[in-house]
Amino acid sequence: QGGFTSFIVPYIFSILLIMAIFTSSGFLLQGLGEEKENRVMEILLSSVSSTQLITGKVLGLGIAGLIQIVVWLISARFIADMASTSIGGLLSGLTISTDFLIVSLIYFILGYLLFAIIMAGAGSIGATARESQQLSTVFTLLAVVPFFFIAHIMEFPDSGLSQFFTIFPLTAPLTVIMRMGITDIPTWQLITSMALMILTIIGSIFLAGKIFRTFLLMYGKTPKLGEIIRMLRQA
Repeated sequence: QGGFTSFIVPYIFSILLIMAIFTSSGFLLQGLGEEKENRVMEILLSSVSSTQLITGKVLGLGIAGLIQIVVWLISARFIADMASTSIGGLLSGLTISTDFLIVSLIYFILGYLLFAIIMAGAGSIGATARESQQLSTVFTLLAVVPFFFIAHIMEFPDSGLSQFFTIFPLTAPLTVIMRMGITDIPTWQLITSMALMILTIIGSIFLAGKIFRTFLLMYGKTPKLGEIIRMLRQA
């Protein structure tokens, strides 16, 4: 029973977390790509600055995603309490702590901000919505890498690999949720993980600002990596 419940809670929550992050940031990516492809961006930027436009989109979709994840967390807590007392059996030991819920919420916010900024940058560079999605694929794959190592993380939650995934900003949200259900993550690892995510978000905002100004109104074909680097240096 203990093994089942210690596995199922972090597994389900990690799926919910990554779904919430990429649903919200994915809408941002798709919206920017379509607006740029259909030349709606020119009309929007005649009324607001690129910074105001992106900030509004990130915050608007972020609030919607936050409401979504809060509803999911509260529902999961309620269902877990009901299952552990009423159903029994394998679910008799199913509990979701308040600390787990708070950390999940923090990592949703940090994860959403990080990936929303990355998606916004990809949406600005891509000439079409499809090309923008292709550009963002590498970051999406990096975020879900912990799923490929889920057996290792669940069996060896304190291994070097598990700790690396906890600290690396792109894999941190998923890994922390997985590990919290089966081990006590040292406070220094959580603080380091959150600090690195915040620093990465700040750096991404700075880089995204250059990307928006350089590529948001650029049409035609999607520039290659070398062209992107050269144009950002000149910006």
